[in-house]
Amino acid sequence: MLRCHTPPQCRLGAGAGVLLRQRSEVAVRCRAQQVSGVEAAAGTPAARAAVEGGERTGLAERLRLGSLLEDGLSYKESFIVRCYEVGINKTATVETIANLLQEVGCNHAQSVGFSTDGFATTTTMRKLGLIWVTNRMHIEIYKYPAWGDVVEIETWCQEDGKIGTRRDWILKDLANGEVIGRATSKWVMMNQNTRRLQRVSDDVRDEVFVHCPKTPRLAFPEENNGSLKKIPVLTDPAQHSRLGLVPRRADLDMNQHVNNVTYIGWVLESIPQDIIDTHELQTITLDYRRECQHDDIVDSLTYIEEGEEKSSNGSAFAAPHPEEQRQFLHCLRFAGNGNEINRGRTVWRKLAR
Repeated sequence: MLRCHTPPQCRLGAGAGVLLRQRSEVAVRCRAQQVSGVEAAAGTPAARAAVEGGERTGLAERLRLGSLLEDGLSYKESFIVRCYEVGINKTATVETIANLLQEVGCNHAQSVGFSTDGFATTTTMRKLGLIWVTNRMHIEIYKYPAWGDVVEIETWCQEDGKIGTRRDWILKDLANGEVIGRATSKWVMMNQNTRRLQRVSDDVRDEVFVHCPKTPRLAFPEENNGSLKKIPVLTDPAQHSRLGLVPRRADLDMNQHVNNVTYIGWVLESIPQDIIDTHELQTITLDYRRECQHDDIVDSLTYIEEGEEKSSNGSAFAAPHPEEQRQFLHCLRFAGNGNEINRGRTVWRKLAR
């Protein structure tokens, strides 16, 4: 059982507590001004319908510790790490981090007026039956937050090629401003009915990229950084495996597909136990290749990646002891036909005991 002799709310530190209270008070005042403006015009049927329909959304907005930044081109939100979000190392799990990234990304999309149906689509996209799907996810964690810590996440999106967009994140410890993680992702546009990729049209581009930085802003600006590194096709027999994984009902998202974060858990299922006991995950990269449904059976395969060790930004370094850092390649595939669902890479650092 996880025990904490110091109440989590006391471990925030005076600075973090004050910042949270100030941010909450400002958010509540802003939301109250918006609501009062709507109530003043509530004599019309349309206004009454808007108030009734937006009650639940308005309450969430007033309580949420997040908002667009002053230029409107990025969004920042703070989260308290809950006791049920930590794992065996008494820190937040990588699944927790990935869920928070997903949450802040969805809240950003909602704050600029995109749909709340789970697809973050624009008006033109809904008319044409277009949705965004994840193509690649890359997460680097430099320090995992503990239970009761407050994490501040900033996110923004921008154009990426003819058929896609990218979303980046910066994670900070709110108490001291330290950057504890970074992440980036690539998304492509797909026709919801034909499941075929589609180029981003000018109409959609005008709707989406008006909310994006006008010049490239990257969470990983370093040349040859790990987020750019390709993951090879894996054909040799895997050194480690976990076979017959089945999606739970709780693994399905609001779009009736297996949630992106579930794939992370499946990849970790085939990591050897001695690595879990002595290392912690530093970097994970996933390439999403096929959708997974509720009745699919999945095999998780892990391969030891041989060769020159790489640091998180892609530069070579000489590790004094090979066991300090370990790298693996991963493949998720359908148990029946062997088709690839997902391929990935993980980098693990030695736990500091």
